[in-house]
Amino acid sequence: MLTLIAQLAPVPGDLAANTSRLERAVADHAVTELAVFPELFLSGYELLSAAELSVPEGDPWVDRLRTAAARHQTALVVGLIERVSDVVIANSAVCIDRDGAIAGIYRKTHLFGNAERQAFAAGDELVVVSLAGHLVAPLICFDIEFPEPARLVSRSGAEMLVTIAANMRPYGPDHALATRARALDNRRPHVYVNQVGSHRGLTFTGGSGAIDASGRVVALAGTEERLLEVDVPIGSPVVPEEVDYLLHARTDLQVRAPTATSAQRGR
Repeated sequence: MLTLIAQLAPVPGDLAANTSRLERAVADHAVTELAVFPELFLSGYELLSAAELSVPEGDPWVDRLRTAAARHQTALVVGLIERVSDVVIANSAVCIDRDGAIAGIYRKTHLFGNAERQAFAAGDELVVVSLAGHLVAPLICFDIEFPEPARLVSRSGAEMLVTIAANMRPYGPDHALATRARALDNRRPHVYVNQVGSHRGLTFTGGSGAIDASGRVVALAGTEERLLEVDVPIGSPVVPEEVDYLLHARTDLQVRAPTATSAQRGR
């Protein structure tokens, strides 16, 4: 799938500027089937005013994203602050298909640190959506530091993992490893799109790219702003069946461990 990796620095708190930047990027790369923008791209990583910057599914800002997708026949995955209800906001990835229809919204299930937990409600489900004719699983940042979310969506039919992030120092190396590991664990290609720039003392590390189903990095965007087109191979992984981990991972195993009482007795 020809994919645009939009490694950009959003303007904190400026929905208009960030929406316009997205529209220009999609127009300039209209040949791509899928364009992916970082976590919280629409608002920037602005947690202190998250409520004021939140948008519901039918908001005019979201309508502009849908229009851009339909005009250029490019599916989108975009991070934003979603107003779920009058009292609930979420760190979400809105997924829009090439015809402008919303294919699904994923709400970050693993919030990072106290600031995110205070600003957002954690999502309670993973999703797989159809984008540009393929089954895609969106994840957000801290999610990929756990093997379980990627494994669950892969078992549910996802053909490709797409992670949007606002990963900051000193955690760049963690994501460099996790992005490859999640691709290798599940033999699924993995597109990772992170923010760059600085805001409120945080420096976002970039490192966006694409990893194939063997865990090999096939494209890397570096640490500055970059719009990178990459053809991500989707389909059956070209690996020996013996190391197709998703095929062989057992789900029937139980854990035998000493109880707390018996462990204390053995001291």
